[in-house]
Amino acid sequence: MTVKTRFAPSPTGFLHVGGARTALYSWLYAKHTGGEFVLRIEDTDLERSTQEAIDAIIEGMNWLGLNWDEGPYYQTKRFDRYNQLIDQMLEEDKAYKCYCPKELLDEIREEQMAAGVKPRYDANHPKVIAANAAATEETPFCIRFRNPKEGTVVFDDHIRGRIEISNTELDDLIIRRTDGSPTYNFCVVVDDWDMGITHIVRGEDHINNTPRQINIYKALGAPIPEFAHCAMILGDDGAKLSKRHGAVSVMQYRDDGYLPKALLNYLVRLGWSNGDQEIFSEEEMIQLFSLDAISKSASAFNTDKLLWLNNHYIKHSEPEYVAQYLQWHLDQKEIDITSGPAITDVIKLVGERCNTLIELAEQSRYFYQDFSEFEAGAAKKHLRPVAKDALELALAKVEALSEWTTENLHQVIQDTCSELDLGMGKVGMPLRVAVTGIGQSPSVDAVMCLVGKERVMARIQMALAYIAEREANS
Repeated sequence: MTVKTRFAPSPTGFLHVGGARTALYSWLYAKHTGGEFVLRIEDTDLERSTQEAIDAIIEGMNWLGLNWDEGPYYQTKRFDRYNQLIDQMLEEDKAYKCYCPKELLDEIREEQMAAGVKPRYDANHPKVIAANAAATEETPFCIRFRNPKEGTVVFDDHIRGRIEISNTELDDLIIRRTDGSPTYNFCVVVDDWDMGITHIVRGEDHINNTPRQINIYKALGAPIPEFAHCAMILGDDGAKLSKRHGAVSVMQYRDDGYLPKALLNYLVRLGWSNGDQEIFSEEEMIQLFSLDAISKSASAFNTDKLLWLNNHYIKHSEPEYVAQYLQWHLDQKEIDITSGPAITDVIKLVGERCNTLIELAEQSRYFYQDFSEFEAGAAKKHLRPVAKDALELALAKVEALSEWTTENLHQVIQDTCSELDLGMGKVGMPLRVAVTGIGQSPSVDAVMCLVGKERVMARIQMALAYIAEREANS
């Protein structure tokens, strides 16, 4: 049997963290087993589904690199298929017309709640029988699935083990609305059957739907997939993850400067583990992943842990990979890298100091853009008259260099220290502020090498002019 999984979001909002984890687990299991992964857009909620949400879901999946083998399929394009099967079920008496208006059902539900009875549709309720008996050809109706009245639904969940629900707990759910549109629980079953889905990974909020859907599979004579219902994700504060935790959209993590690999590595550990291992390459995730190793306990989202992982991937990934995603942030900050060092060289030098790509883009700025002002605090501390001799001597030595290398620039700084009998900080720090405009950077010789000779000389001269003006005003 070829394993076939699916991710089937409803396009009523963006792709959020919980959905992305579900997609990842489904994708990993398909890859682990040599199977196939399907993307399906469940857009039967015509009022709430939007094209913007569809585009955002696909953009999020593409950004994460969760490529699908089939799809995207759209449920709204399969209504003929659903209605064909609903009509067939009507003929086979596996479904029936219900003429009860919503107002009557609300009234019955309130009566049930007042009596301490679980609110549910009851085909044998006297008011329901009366409403159906009084119907005419013009009376609007929906189609309900005739759920078995006896026995139980049993399934072995990969995460939660054996689950058993009595059919008496399940009512006759609507499978076609009065407006003629088929409903979610029915469409899902037909899609999974037609698409050959063998394993369904989804959130625990779907557990109540599963026995209903299993009964529909049986009524259609369709094979029943295996299920894995994942526990919810909680925020740092222990509450259910929500917008107030910043969980608006997966693409918000792109905007906040995270690498896809870092987010995927973080998501895979939100409920699944392989011993104490924290860092997983994509190949390791695929090789080691198992549905049966997913925890049934809720996971807590920890932003500090995600930042740590992001820093790891910025530091240890191929600079070409980092550059691919850094470019978006450089564009946002209007940093043009066409005149300056290779961005991969800047990433190698600056990357380990940055937790996000936003920080990395900002730390890259002085390699490509000249500045007219120095950081106030750094200039006040390091661009003082006492630094003038060191900067002038360093400028002369820099200008005389025939080979522009980090090693030669390091020697320039050392020689300047020796000739003026100064400590490294008395020369290196004024140079750092002069060349970068700020008080913190990687090794100043390596920075100078990438900034380039002309820019370095011009910036040292600007720093000397700043010191001269400072002297004149003192």
